[in-house]
Amino acid sequence: MDHSEQAKELFLSGYNCAQSVLLSYAGELKFSKELAQKLAAGFGAGMGRTQETCGAVTGAIMVLGMLKGETVNNNEELKAAAYGSVKDLTTRFVSSFKSTRCRDLVGCDLNTPEGAAHFKEEKMMENVCAPCVIRAVEILQELTA
Repeated sequence: MDHSEQAKELFLSGYNCAQSVLLSYAGELKFSKELAQKLAAGFGAGMGRTQETCGAVTGAIMVLGMLKGETVNNNEELKAAAYGSVKDLTTRFVSSFKSTRCRDLVGCDLNTPEGAAHFKEEKMMENVCAPCVIRAVEILQELTA
């Protein structure tokens, strides 16, 4: 099973968007599922349900950091490469979904009863969030191939 399918299955089984992306790479990154789950716990629903940057994007940025981040402090070349990868990820995600902001992606306020009801009625988990998780991982695969 590839990373995007694994991330989708994790997401639809109850992990948040950031956890799903990071967990799909945990084995490759050589850290435990528990560590990945804890590390990404606060990033779901746009960082703690603030509906800012999509958790699928922040999870993908964590993976990029692990794969391409600088290992020597203040190495400008490595830092620039990592920042460039994050910029590419963000640009490609925006090209697919027009935004990286959770509130824009789902089109409702998850913190209100009306917004939560709309999210559930419109099956946003399956129709909006799962495609974001899949696409974030597809982009990761493109950037790390």
